[in-house]
Amino acid sequence: MRFVPLIPSSVPPEPWLSLTPLMLRWDGSLHPGWGPAVRRGLAIHAVHLPGESPAEEGLEVLRHGLGADFLVLPVGRLETREAGFRLLGQLEMLLEATSGRGVKLALHLEAGTEAAVRDLLRQAHGEAVGFCWHPGILDAELLADRIWCGLCAPGSDLRPLQDLGYRWDMALAASDPGTFRVQAAALEATHPPVLFPAEMPATALGRPVVPDESVVFGRHLRPEGPRDHS
Repeated sequence: MRFVPLIPSSVPPEPWLSLTPLMLRWDGSLHPGWGPAVRRGLAIHAVHLPGESPAEEGLEVLRHGLGADFLVLPVGRLETREAGFRLLGQLEMLLEATSGRGVKLALHLEAGTEAAVRDLLRQAHGEAVGFCWHPGILDAELLADRIWCGLCAPGSDLRPLQDLGYRWDMALAASDPGTFRVQAAALEATHPPVLFPAEMPATALGRPVVPDESVVFGRHLRPEGPRDHS
């Protein structure tokens, strides 16, 4: 997986340009340098929104035209039916606003809410919404077919995610480029890239996976790594 700096939206982009793509943590304002940097080709992979009013903040982010691949929305416990309806309303608003922009929505779930939110989205036919993995996720397998991005900290155990075959971008909160490089290198050393999940999924996008018996992986390509062929 590729480790990507996650930095506040109000800081200047110049110190981080050599580490593109970047992720932004939206803190309510955007440094004026981000607009020109994006127009010059700076890639922003995701914008992580705050929890107070994610739909309104998301609309504000879209207004700046940052070209992000993902908006990441925090989701707490859905204690009541009204809370579930409110979440669906926010998602509907943002899905309409992102239509045609190439921006996807990913949910950063509070630990223990995986099953409830997944079931809510399934009932609402919310297949266009994915998830942002983080170390607090208790059951990543429930979300496996729609984990689109991730967020970790130095020292995080990413093996549960590797077991699922995840190999894309992982946000790492960063205060300065030098510290980020050291922390990212340590994570890369302890979590080498994976080619395939430890076990092939039984479902994908909510549908059963039908194995193709004509496809056989060589032992050297299996997730557990090379084996002794003697």
